Amino acid sequence: MNCSYLDNSATTPLCSAAYQKMTEVLENNFGNPSSLHKLGMEAEKCVNEAREKIFSALGAKKYGKTKPQMLVFTSSGTEANNLALIGAATAKERLKGGKIIVGETEHPSVIETAKYLASRGFRIAFIPSPRGIWDMERFRAELTNDTILVSAMLVNNETGALNDISAITETAKKKNPDVIIHCDAVQGFLKLSEPLAALPADMITISSHKIGGPKGVGALFIREKLITSKSIAPFVHGGGQESGMRSGTENTAGIAGFGAAAEYASQNVSQTLDLFYALRFLTERLIAEKLPEVKLNTPDGYYAPHIISATIPGIRSETMLHFLSSRGVYVSSGSACSSNSGHKSHVLRSFGLSDKETDSTIRISLGVQNTVQDIENLVNALGEGISSLSRITKQR
Repeated sequence: MNCSYLDNSATTPLCSAAYQKMTEVLENNFGNPSSLHKLGMEAEKCVNEAREKIFSALGAKKYGKTKPQMLVFTSSGTEANNLALIGAATAKERLKGGKIIVGETEHPSVIETAKYLASRGFRIAFIPSPRGIWDMERFRAELTNDTILVSAMLVNNETGALNDISAITETAKKKNPDVIIHCDAVQGFLKLSEPLAALPADMITISSHKIGGPKGVGALFIREKLITSKSIAPFVHGGGQESGMRSGTENTAGIAGFGAAAEYASQNVSQTLDLFYALRFLTERLIAEKLPEVKLNTPDGYYAPHIISATIPGIRSETMLHFLSSRGVYVSSGSACSSNSGHKSHVLRSFGLSDKETDSTIRISLGVQNTVQDIENLVNALGEGISSLSRITKQR
């Protein structure tokens, strides 16, 4: 890769293990996994092998049973989040009008789904996250006996802030033991030391292309008790694939690639974390030494090492992104899902930044392919951009 790609929270390069597995499946396993003949059974085997690899990467074999219906493949993390919220809210008639609590800094696929459920008669409360962390006092105040669902992101996709899912779960279930806890862990899967299945959440969303797998594949990990109690219902209906939870012919090659990427990444978690911490430390040190005008937006408490938010006063993030891109350095202004919308980041506003600061903030997100040279390229290009773009701004 002849560039410094530092936008890994948007997507990651396809890893060699995923590429090789997908090529093999595309050439040899083109059957429909639902077909009863040999080619269909071979394709079904590919899907189930990938499921087992992801179960293992989640830590499900240690922290829970591994029945196939507990992992539902979807087309994306966005679809998995929709399935979690809509599926849990609409599973039982008696839940209509119940309360749903979500974080103010959630991914748009959770925020917009919550708004949709509000239009269907559910009561929605949004919890602010000053300095990136849930306001637990506000959360406790919002909890009611008829709170049916809580959705809390593990790692924020713009700031790297890490929520305490255990504390959120314990607090919610003290108020209502039957409340369902959903965790969007897309940015945390295989980027933290603790396996995701160790979280007490009832449902966990993950995505393939954030860990070196292909785009177009996500999954929702569902605890068996939700299945047996029929506490989640499908919203995609048809042929009954994925144990009836998500109809539609499975993306066999994409799922196989997801499984291969998960297996590969899970074998290298400790090395990945060491790399992220080393590169983060270098980034922060070089920015402090060479670019003192840049403000790093470090979350309170614990945070994931691979996401760095930085505000560059006086220069719009979009302008800086184009400048960095011209130098072969690629970062983001925030979530890739909403960066083209023109809206100010709801995440950074909740974090505590002003609209002006939000409009001048970039996101640097690290990947396993990054090196010290990438960080040096970034800091040098940032310095050049600040010098050049500041002069242009003053001339205006």
